[in-house]
Amino acid sequence: MPKKNPKELISKSMDAVLVDFRADWCGPCQTMDPIIEEVLDELGGKINLLKLDIDKHPQLAQQFGVRSIPHYILFKRGKILWRKGGILPKRDLEKALKGFT
Repeated sequence: MPKKNPKELISKSMDAVLVDFRADWCGPCQTMDPIIEEVLDELGGKINLLKLDIDKHPQLAQQFGVRSIPHYILFKRGKILWRKGGILPKRDLEKALKGFT
């Protein structure tokens, strides 16, 4: 099965997709990785995760107005449901995403 490009996943996915705008060199992004995985696990896989390296996809970062990382945008069928930048405490992320499951 061919891998869908990120733009397609964002615009066509019927499930909620949390896009993690990040970079390998970003310390705060690394800090958030286990928190995001834990929260999404606890939500029972109802939200998919798409990690997007801004160095490899600068046009997408620009298109969605991402000016600093980490930055998170929750999409469903191409519509933005929620967005937030920076390091988030686990309970804040959980609370925010729970409303969309």
